Amino acid sequence: MELRHLKYFIAVAEELHFGRAAERLHMAQPPLSQQIKNLEDELGVLLLARTKRKVELTPAGRLFLDEARLTLIQAERAQRIAVEADHGVRGHLRIGFVTSACYSILPGLIRRFRKENPLIDLELMEMTPSRQIAAMEEGSIDAGILRPPVGPSCLRVKTMLEEPMVAALPVDHRKADQKSINLKTLAGDAFILFPRHHGPGIFDVVMKACHEAGFTPSVSYSPNEMQTILAYVAAGMGVSLVPQSLSGFHQHSIVYQSLRGSRVRVELALISRRSEENPILDLFSALGSEVGMEYASQFQKTLTQ
Repeated sequence: MELRHLKYFIAVAEELHFGRAAERLHMAQPPLSQQIKNLEDELGVLLLARTKRKVELTPAGRLFLDEARLTLIQAERAQRIAVEADHGVRGHLRIGFVTSACYSILPGLIRRFRKENPLIDLELMEMTPSRQIAAMEEGSIDAGILRPPVGPSCLRVKTMLEEPMVAALPVDHRKADQKSINLKTLAGDAFILFPRHHGPGIFDVVMKACHEAGFTPSVSYSPNEMQTILAYVAAGMGVSLVPQSLSGFHQHSIVYQSLRGSRVRVELALISRRSEENPILDLFSALGSEVGMEYASQFQKTLTQ
């Protein structure tokens, strides 16, 4: 049995006339009659009672008509879904992300993507960079949002946002009254910083900046979460360098200062498998770049104020 046989039967059942049904289907009557007979033979059931004067549905035919209509509706829906998925209009996308992305582009990116693509389901999973890379290799996520570097060459890396790092100082720090600070003046302070295995992107940027300023930072505490780092700074336990997008936290107990004489920036990137083509991911990636540019523009305005 093929879908066309169901279409033929529905036309005859609705018209109750082989001639009109044949016209509706743009075919000759004899082949239509033969197709209906073949369908009945395949089912082993009489669907239509035929006389010289009229055509009527049998009890089995009436029940079969309902099911045939539902089958065609479902088949058309399946075809539409397949086409929409191929064009990136419908589907499912699994995204891993680092916590710090929540404080910059992620909320706006997700909000806009869902609004512009209501038929695409997003599954979001908070993950460390190392866990994202493992999940990409396992195939349990489609993409990840993290801070480079990224090791495996099988992964495609696309920068969505590059933002400045700022110094985070306790409100009672000796340099708290300044709007900007030279990084080397913090050489004697205790630093609060991610352990490298947890956040290699930020860790490497901070260490490089300090080395270029002429010192190796003394890391006294290594929390795993950015919120904890900021809480430690707020408690006066040390200083840190953080992405500017976090400078709204603990404003009564932390002073955020731009770095004078240093261009210290950190990236937020989208990773995906090089071997995989995914039109939905392409949409997400393009929107991510657009939202990232908007955030970068906001950072620039803040720095020039």
